[in-house]
Amino acid sequence: MKNIQKYITVIVPQRGINDEGKGKKHALYRLISEAKTEYVWMQDDDVAFAVNGKLKSENGKVNVDSDLLILTLRMESEKEKPSLLERLQIAEYAAIQQLTIETAKRGHAVMCSGANLIAKRDRWLESYPDLHPEIPSGDDMFLLESFKRRGLKIAVSESEELTAIVRPHTSWSAFWKQRMRWAGKAPQYTDKDILCCGAIVLIANVIQVLCPVALMVKFPIEYQLIKKRDKSVGFGTALLLEVVYPFYMLICLIGGLFRRRW
Repeated sequence: MKNIQKYITVIVPQRGINDEGKGKKHALYRLISEAKTEYVWMQDDDVAFAVNGKLKSENGKVNVDSDLLILTLRMESEKEKPSLLERLQIAEYAAIQQLTIETAKRGHAVMCSGANLIAKRDRWLESYPDLHPEIPSGDDMFLLESFKRRGLKIAVSESEELTAIVRPHTSWSAFWKQRMRWAGKAPQYTDKDILCCGAIVLIANVIQVLCPVALMVKFPIEYQLIKKRDKSVGFGTALLLEVVYPFYMLICLIGGLFRRRW
C-alpha cells in the first residue's frame, strides 16, 4: 500500500504476494482493512497512467463526493503496429468504456472495473459479503451491485489525469480465457440495470445473426460509442468487430457457462 495523500490509500493487490494463496478478493479485503484513510483507490498491478494519477484536495477535503467513483480506462498496445487481435480488443474496450460512462451519468451504472476504482473504505468493507468470495473474479461488478442495492452514491469521472492504461492480450488463448471467465459470472448478476443491458445486447446480436441486415442499424450506434471514447479506432476495425461480435459473444457466453458448471 502507498499513501498518495492524507485521504486516499492506493490499493494494488498482487497475486501470490498479497493474497496469501486465497485470491484477489481476500487480498483486497486484507489491504483495505489495513488502510487508515477515508477512501481507497483500487488499481491492478499492471495498469499505467499517461499522467501520474492523483486526486487534488480542496479546503482539506478530497474532491470525491460519492461512495463509489468509477474511473475510466483506455486500452493501448505497446506495439507500434498492433495485431488484429489487439485492434479488435481496443475497439471493443472503447465501446465498453463509453457505455460505462453513459449509464453511470444517467444513474443506471451497469459496469465498472476494479483496475481503476475509488470507494469509501467503510462502505467497501460493508459490501465484502456481497462479493461472492467463492467466485475467483468479479469483485468490481458485485461491488457495484451491492452499492446500488444499498442506495449508495455512485459517480463517474472522465478525467484524463485519472484514466488508467491497460494492455490488450497478445495471444488468443489468454483472450478466450479472460472472456470465458467474465461470461461465467453472468448468472450471478441480480441488478436490474445490468440484466436489462445484458438482455438488450444479447437480443440485438441474436437478431443480427438471424437477420444480417440488422448490422446496418447496429453498426452506426456502436461505431459512435467507439469513436466517442477512442478516435484512434479505424472504421474497418470497428466494422469487422461488429460483424464477428455476435458469434464471439455467443461462444463466450456458452463457453463461460459451461466452464463455470464443470
